[in-house]
Amino acid sequence: MTTEEELKKTDSPAAEPEESSEPAGDTDGVLDKMAPNEHPNERDANEEAPMQFGYKRFVYAAYMAGAMAVAFLVAKIGHIGWYRLGQWKPDFGEPKDEIVYSIAAIAGVVVALYYWRRQSTRQYANEVAEELSKVTWPTKKEVWNSTTVVILTALFATVFFALMDQFWRFVTDKIYSF
Repeated sequence: MTTEEELKKTDSPAAEPEESSEPAGDTDGVLDKMAPNEHPNERDANEEAPMQFGYKRFVYAAYMAGAMAVAFLVAKIGHIGWYRLGQWKPDFGEPKDEIVYSIAAIAGVVVALYYWRRQSTRQYANEVAEELSKVTWPTKKEVWNSTTVVILTALFATVFFALMDQFWRFVTDKIYSF
């Protein structure tokens, strides 16, 4: 917890670094791309606009994907059930997709809303998404290097074991030919 004294120290003008007319470390030409009246901090805020949901966007996407998965499964089960029912009682006829898909969509939405309203499920989903947002993903170069190492190791192992197999076949043929 921060005390009032610590807050006053951070809010005082002496604690803030002085701003220069040109930000330090502009090596990639960001200032050249800016509009004349635009401040660098405003540009950063504008560039970050698509990321405004942060890790929560993954939570929303997970609930949407879950709803779609439930709807898909309910549609398949409903279609198969209606088809079997139509074979048993011909009065039902062929499955009507508009009815099956409507029921499936409603079931998907109901399941997603049910789990969204449960605090423990939503908290768990938020914690998982937050931890996944901390993951550092490999760069393209790292992936290529790792893939190359795996492929070369697999090729080397394949050639080595093929040669060893041929060698031991030769040895066992000599031993058993006596």
